[in-house]
Amino acid sequence: MPFSPGDFVHVASLGKGTVREVRNGGACLVEINGRLIVASADRLSPLTSSPKPPPRATAAVARTRDMDARAAGAPASLDLHGHTVDEAIEAVNAFLNASFLAGTAEVRIIHGRSGGKLKAALHSHLRRMPSLRAFALDPRNPGVTIVQL
Repeated sequence: MPFSPGDFVHVASLGKGTVREVRNGGACLVEINGRLIVASADRLSPLTSSPKPPPRATAAVARTRDMDARAAGAPASLDLHGHTVDEAIEAVNAFLNASFLAGTAEVRIIHGRSGGKLKAALHSHLRRMPSLRAFALDPRNPGVTIVQL
């Protein structure tokens, strides 16, 4: 189903949001809880009414609980070993979207050193993501890319 800017949607496993931009290949830029994520059209389902924001007092409590959950051990890395390039890019998109929504400042993506196909594809993909602050190889481990969100 084609979506257009302003449509209210549900993003699988992430929640309700608003389409802000439609990109090539059916991908959409969706705003969820003040954060922008890229989601393929097959992960979106239309909503008939606008998503309702939580009450202000509850939002502060929920945000505090989320921060505690992140500090308690939310994953800050993604291991791409054993993935094809297409699977890896899809996993990276889902991981970065979840990290943005969680408010994580920095994540590590483990791609390995042998061959370099995953690393090259990952870096090419990350260059096309304007919402990232920066990314670079870990100076202590060239099989890991550090991404600053």
